[in-house]
Amino acid sequence: MAEEFEALEGKHPPEWFACADPAGRPLGSGGGTAHVLAEARRATAPGKSFAEWLREGQKLVLHAGGQSRRLPAYAPTGKLLLPIPVFRWSRGQRLDQSLLDLQLPDYERVLAHAGEHFRALVTSGDVLLRFGRELPPIPEADVVGLGMLVSPETARDFGVFFALRSRPSELAFFLQKPAPAKIRDLTPEHLALVDTGMWLLSERAVAVLMEKSGWDAGGERFGGGVAGNYELYGDFGLALGTRPTRADPAVSRLTCAVVPLPEAGFYHFGTNAQMLESVSALQDLVFDGARLGPVGGRRQLPRQVNQNSRLEAALRREGDQVFWIENSVVSAGWRLADRHVLTGIPENDWSLPLEPGVCLDFIPVDEDDFCVRAYGFGDSFSGPAIGASTEWFGRPLTEWFSARSLVPADGGLEPDLDVQAAPLFPVVARRELDPEFIHWLFAAAPPARPDFGWRCRALPRLSARQICERANLRRLFEQRARLRQGCLAPMMNNFRHSVFFQLDLGATALEFARSGVEPPELHFEARDDPMHAVHDQMFRAALLRHRGAAGWPQFETGAFGKLREIMVREAQLSPVRPARNVLEDQIVWARSPVRLDLAGGWTDTPPYCLEHGGKVLNLAAEINGQPPIQVFARVAPQPELVLRSIDLGFEQRIRTYAELDTFAEPTGAFALAKAALALAGFLPRFHADGGYASLEEQLRAFGGGVEIALLSAVPKGSGLGASSILAATVLAALGDLCGLSWDRNALFTRTLALEQMLTTGGGWQDQAGAIFREIKQIETAPGLAQKPTLRWLPTRLFGREFANRTIFLYYTGLTRLAKNILAEIVRGFFLNSPRHLGLLADIAANADFASAAVQKCDDDMLLAAIRSSWSLNQRLDPGTNPPAVQQILDRVQDYLGAAKLLGAGGGGYMLLFAKDETAGNRLRETLTASPPNPRARFVDFSLSETGLQVTRS
Repeated sequence: MAEEFEALEGKHPPEWFACADPAGRPLGSGGGTAHVLAEARRATAPGKSFAEWLREGQKLVLHAGGQSRRLPAYAPTGKLLLPIPVFRWSRGQRLDQSLLDLQLPDYERVLAHAGEHFRALVTSGDVLLRFGRELPPIPEADVVGLGMLVSPETARDFGVFFALRSRPSELAFFLQKPAPAKIRDLTPEHLALVDTGMWLLSERAVAVLMEKSGWDAGGERFGGGVAGNYELYGDFGLALGTRPTRADPAVSRLTCAVVPLPEAGFYHFGTNAQMLESVSALQDLVFDGARLGPVGGRRQLPRQVNQNSRLEAALRREGDQVFWIENSVVSAGWRLADRHVLTGIPENDWSLPLEPGVCLDFIPVDEDDFCVRAYGFGDSFSGPAIGASTEWFGRPLTEWFSARSLVPADGGLEPDLDVQAAPLFPVVARRELDPEFIHWLFAAAPPARPDFGWRCRALPRLSARQICERANLRRLFEQRARLRQGCLAPMMNNFRHSVFFQLDLGATALEFARSGVEPPELHFEARDDPMHAVHDQMFRAALLRHRGAAGWPQFETGAFGKLREIMVREAQLSPVRPARNVLEDQIVWARSPVRLDLAGGWTDTPPYCLEHGGKVLNLAAEINGQPPIQVFARVAPQPELVLRSIDLGFEQRIRTYAELDTFAEPTGAFALAKAALALAGFLPRFHADGGYASLEEQLRAFGGGVEIALLSAVPKGSGLGASSILAATVLAALGDLCGLSWDRNALFTRTLALEQMLTTGGGWQDQAGAIFREIKQIETAPGLAQKPTLRWLPTRLFGREFANRTIFLYYTGLTRLAKNILAEIVRGFFLNSPRHLGLLADIAANADFASAAVQKCDDDMLLAAIRSSWSLNQRLDPGTNPPAVQQILDRVQDYLGAAKLLGAGGGGYMLLFAKDETAGNRLRETLTASPPNPRARFVDFSLSETGLQVTRS
């Protein structure tokens, strides 16, 4: 169970390999890429050739940020691991997340979308890109650059792809940081896309890059033993395209393309100012108080970030201070001004006044020392140490020395020494940290303290470059974890105004378990979001599982139970008063088609749809010319409920409320029909008047008993939504029999409640797919009251020209009960699992893509959407495609354009899309001549033009 839980929460990350450029040998972005690829192969697959290793799987290469001169606080760990606060509009983010954590899902999404032709994605570690879920087609070139449209003024600081307007996807040339005037001169004939830093490389392109970095493919090594200095963007990039700006035949022979990212946003983390501006902009991306409560509707204070810290110092009332405080204790005696970056500050009770623009970084060194780095907010750490233009605290560096009666030689500064290599920062033992000395280090007008001057000369000092080599990262991360864990209980206690229940609750439970912090008991009120109580129960179950403690199943059961209460409460808030509405000899006949789902499945499942809305594309289908789900209802002479199953051949008679109120066990006889009768008012808690003293009394007042006959002409576990559709059909028959005036929307919501009453869970797409006719996209908005919005689409792609000729409905002969699958995946929804939420967002986007394909009557586009549906379903639940199903697909692979199992997968029916009609004939012949099991068969289907029908005799 523990392994299953960790897999569910995504605790098995991809294999990572990290290395730095060799000491004293900066390799550039191209040489660094070649170096890390070669080292990763050597460390992880020493028995394989480089080419074999490269073909094993796609590689993601991330550059961690170099020396980070303009963002020094995160140079030791690399900007890639820069801590990023949780965005208040998000779900599934972690308190310990880094820039890499936010980048990774989209980079993986791009690699998966690009396909196996591409062996590597190389990208920068100091940017965060946001772009649409639906990615454009990516051509199979050797090099594909992913770009975005920005203004020339923005593009001037980055590389820019240029493509002729007549051939917009073909790269003409690449320029590094062109002037805005140059871009404007080129745009009449060219499209200009700023380089996002993401480059997709084919095996051929990787080979050329390796060769340019000094790799000897025959000898499987670099000449001289080390990669050479080579720039990916400055050398390799300038030689790409049909009209390269740098001559290099080997590179220029590579085919190149440029692809614009849809709805793209670009957030840079290259400097202190960019870090604050990017995080503030990201915090303000979404205002959604309706969906996320007060937290989601509150605007971020202008560029104020405080995370993994304890901030006790007073702030200005007007809140216009700009600061970044991380992994720090800022005690009450501190006085903050403006434009601070404060990191790594240990426990203290200092009185320390900061001047505007002063930044402090305490880097742990060895086991008990700190390197105290004080610097200016806008310092670039570039230029010669004694140069007149080299600044420290925004002033010439030489002024710092003269203000303290020191000379540059006291700091070990030499005329040609780069300031990054200047030993400016003292190393101080923890017990000797002195706030007066620290203030003296940065004060614009320091007090005359010769003793501090002597101390500064006597202390060991490090340069910015040496800090990266000497930093004790274990201590740094331990302090950050302690401070973060100290915020856990207060944040949970403050759940009404914090993001606690929007977090990745599985990861948060692990934080609690590691810290030993006990979660506070929460008291929920009527005004609170009812889903908070659901998340709370599953969070506590996860915490106990991480601790290996007993009792977690009760909390997990409690989470599912509270969700049921919420869903059923909606039905109880609208009780009904059943009254006989037929003549004594009349029979109500309700019949429904089945549902064939094409895209969007799982987004309709609570609690996901309640918090995010749902979006599915499906169609109503008749089987062999008939609606296969049928219900007959009539009034019986005896005061009892008579339930009969035509297909199963047995019946049950119910004479008491207690006998009726047994539907919570879904495997019990007639559980579905009993729940439907309860919702129709034959249980007191669903009756508008509170019911009767007994069921017999109610039925005598009704004018007789009720007989219901059920027929489901599809096998159990079919994947066609039969149980939910049967529930909707029973409700429709009862609604007519009892004069309840339930329209299709009411049946939609009542069936959703009925599924919860059965404890099977489930979403709304099954009943919606059947009760509403033909092919349609169905959407709901976030909220407890799920109301469908439908958009009907052209039927041509599933009409007679295609149905049963190139599109086949095939019964695999295999079954799988959806409840177990639901419980596993819904657990991820309860915990805000980022893996599950990301996949569901992709599934919803694919529903839009599939709907567009049907709207355009684009067969190739539809096949791509179906392939994506099948792939996404398998990523969500690997059990969707068991070996027995894959064997069927393998047998007809040569004839298939796309395929997917229907419903939750694992068995039941599948849709097979042949490449053309000839392939369709071969496909049918192959599986008919030699079926995989005695039950497997083709079944003819056709679009239902009516959906649910209810008539009387």
